[in-house]
Amino acid sequence: MAAAEPSGTLTRINEKHDLQVIPQEGGSEPMVQDLAQVFSEATGVPLPFQKPIFKGKSLKEMETPVSAPGIQNGCRVMLLGKKNSPEEEVELKKLKDLEKSVEKIADQLEERNKELSGIQQGFLAKDLQAEALCKLDRRVKATIEQFMKILEEIDTLMLPENCKDSRMKRKGLVKRIQAFPAECDTVGQSVPGDGASQETGHKLGPG
Repeated sequence: MAAAEPSGTLTRINEKHDLQVIPQEGGSEPMVQDLAQVFSEATGVPLPFQKPIFKGKSLKEMETPVSAPGIQNGCRVMLLGKKNSPEEEVELKKLKDLEKSVEKIADQLEERNKELSGIQQGFLAKDLQAEALCKLDRRVKATIEQFMKILEEIDTLMLPENCKDSRMKRKGLVKRIQAFPAECDTVGQSVPGDGASQETGHKLGPG
């Protein structure tokens, strides 16, 4: 039987929050990491800058169940830590906006792949396929250009060394974007060459 989701009060200088901690998907009990994430959302204090204290002891072991230090429903936890500077908040917001942009463009690329799949399966008349494939190829290349522009924007972000979470997110986002051109290269579809009726090995994606 799954453990109850602990709820209690978080106090910080001039602040008081009534919070509930929910375990990650597949977990039977919240971890201290889940608790720290809830603190971050409630107070704006990033995880690397947090120092949660329960009964005079600092909660340092992030992978420990919240029940280990004795946290139960109705408990009071104190949080020490500082928020990001306004400049840092601006950079973090840029990162979040870029993540949303990547998701949106990734969805567009998925739609392009669905269009290609439909053509491959014969859902379009043969005499219309060549033009449709050329248009589709151009749209995919335009999508990849959008990804490249986002990479350039990511390079301009100024994230402090101690913002480990955000720096890891940026690194993961860069890796994901860099994988998209390769993904396009795996989508093989012949496109008629200029003035030729024979098929070539041109593939969707940047040349």
